[in-house]
Amino acid sequence: MDLGIRGRIAMVAAGSKGLGRAAARALAAEGCAISICGRGAEALAEAKAGLEALGVPVFAAQADVASAGDLERWHKATRSALGPVDILVTNTGGPKACTFDGLTDADWEAGVASTLLNVVRLSRLVLPEMKASGWGRIVHITSLVAKQPLPLLTISSTLRAGLSGLTRTLALETAPSGITVNALLPGHILTDRQHHLGRIKAQAEGISLEEALAATAATIPMGRIGSPEEIGAAIAFLCSRPAAYITGQSLLVDGGLVQGTF
Repeated sequence: MDLGIRGRIAMVAAGSKGLGRAAARALAAEGCAISICGRGAEALAEAKAGLEALGVPVFAAQADVASAGDLERWHKATRSALGPVDILVTNTGGPKACTFDGLTDADWEAGVASTLLNVVRLSRLVLPEMKASGWGRIVHITSLVAKQPLPLLTISSTLRAGLSGLTRTLALETAPSGITVNALLPGHILTDRQHHLGRIKAQAEGISLEEALAATAATIPMGRIGSPEEIGAAIAFLCSRPAAYITGQSLLVDGGLVQGTF
């Protein structure tokens, strides 16, 4: 299927690793020019080289998604290097993993800055040019905990549910301008974050990381943890021309794990 986005310009937040990198690669494979940001210079340079090998223009900037100033500088530099943004994929590492009684105000404030405000700020930056062109795609990478909260992910469960609300309200506001806004809710995907949560589980239960990951896989109807590439493919489709009538949705990509939501 031709996704019809060749030549479009895409910004992918935290695109040097994990799900962000998978999203950037999937969009680059469809011919999009790509702008990524990341905190680590080495990982950013490696990701940039990998994307350039796909034969598309690539811009990379060191930026912390929790910093409003960094996001503004990244957006401005992207426009200068590539042009007005057509596609935005918001993304961040998960906030602190901890049950409610172990969380401080500082933990909550850091979670809001890195998980919620970055989405608000990036959307605010790109929407004027999307509205002016009459076309745009915004996809928020969130988590299955938006629909099925987990005690260890108290902050994430709270904020991801809020992002689903933002997705729906922003979709309603922007639909007349030819813009779609959707959220992608990954399940258990084999990334650094999954390994981090696996180590927490392993330590708590006195088992190995491999045993912890196997136990997680056993809870999934498909019997395995997902790959970042599967998330990237779903994001590319949501950004496509054929997906023009899909907006305001929170799409689970979780191997069937979350049940009871229709």
